[in-house]
Parts: sequence; structure tokens; C-alpha cells
Amino acid sequence: MTTDAILPSLRTAAGKSKHAETGQWVAAQLRQAIADGRLAPGAKLAEEALREALGVSRNTLREAFATLSTERVVTRIPNRGVFVSHPTREDIQEIYRVRRLLEPGALLWAPEHPTKQLAAIVDRARAAAEAGDVVAMAGANQDFHRTLVGGAGSERLDKLMEQVLAEMRLVFSTMGADPRFHAPYVEENARILELLEAGNATKAAEAMAEYLDTAERQLLDALAAA
Repeated sequence: MTTDAILPSLRTAAGKSKHAETGQWVAAQLRQAIADGRLAPGAKLAEEALREALGVSRNTLREAFATLSTERVVTRIPNRGVFVSHPTREDIQEIYRVRRLLEPGALLWAPEHPTKQLAAIVDRARAAAEAGDVVAMAGANQDFHRTLVGGAGSERLDKLMEQVLAEMRLVFSTMGADPRFHAPYVEENARILELLEAGNATKAAEAMAEYLDTAERQLLDALAAA
């Protein structure tokens, strides 16, 4: 999708928020649009249209762009503008380094696991898999991992996870609409949930580590073959 597609939702969000830390707030809105798949790799971020929709100054918007550029979610090209990034092999490897520390840790040490919410997401993912709906499967997968980390109850970890998920959405975009990539992870998520429900957080963390290793290899192989 392009910038135009997200302008109505950005106007609505701006009208509902005081966003005292404006640059951070703008970065969060754009990061969320990328994490939700509403901005695809290569999409140009139209500065004037975004500034108008968000009701912010040019400097504030550029501050947000600088933040997202540091996170590798967007790429700034001199004399051309700001574009949603295309992840590289090195980006994928770095994303999975972070995920291997973050997600098994959340499984081991979160004070309470949101198993009911995770179960509802697994049900939604299975329905999407049955229907062959790749977009819905990918969305449910994102929600599963977001909710799992959310169980730690940490705003800082939630923010880090949103950055990771935004980059992961860009990675998934390189896989195209092939359900064979997404479908196996529906049941992998279900297996991790079953271990949590059984009170075995250690086994769940081990399963997550294996899951992430497998996913990274598959993505790197697909990128090499592209």
C-alpha cells in the first residue's frame, strides 16, 4: 500500500491524541502502519501529505523519519525521499538475534502468560489457514508474538517488539503470498500455547528457540533463491 491509503487512519489517530512527545508519537504511528502491513517495502512516504494528516511540523515529521531510519524500518535516499525499507540478509539475521533473546525470555520470566488471548489468536490463525488467507495468517502470527511479549508487562519491551514486528512484516512481504511459509507456524504457535497451558514455560521457551531458528533459516534460504 501507499501513503495515501493510511492518511484517513492517521487523521483519526491525530484527532484522538495529544501526543505530547510528538516525534515519538509520529514514529509510533508509522511503525504501526508498517507492522500491520498497511505500508509495503518500497513505498514512498509522502512528506507533505503525512504532515497534513498528522497535524505536525516538517521538523517533527523528519524527527520521526530519523527514528525509523535508525531502526532500519525506513530508508532515506538523498534527493529522492524516504521509503519503507527492503530488509537484507544482515537485517534478517539481526532481527532473529533480538527475537531469540526477547521471546524465549518472555516465556520464561513473564509474571503471567495471556493464554486466553493467545488461544483466541490461534483459533483465528487456524481459520485463516483453512481459508487459505495468507494475509490473515501473517497478521495472526504477528499478534501471537506481540501478545506473548506483552505478557511481560513492560512498555519498553512492547516498544522493542513493535519495532521487530514492523521489520518482520517487511521480511514477510518478500515471501509473497505463499501459504506454505505461514501455515506451519500456525501449529507451532499452538504447540507453544499448549506447553504454557500445561505450566511448562521452560519447554515452551525451548520450542520457541527452535521455532525461531527454523524460521530464520527458511527466510534466508528464500532470500538467497530470490
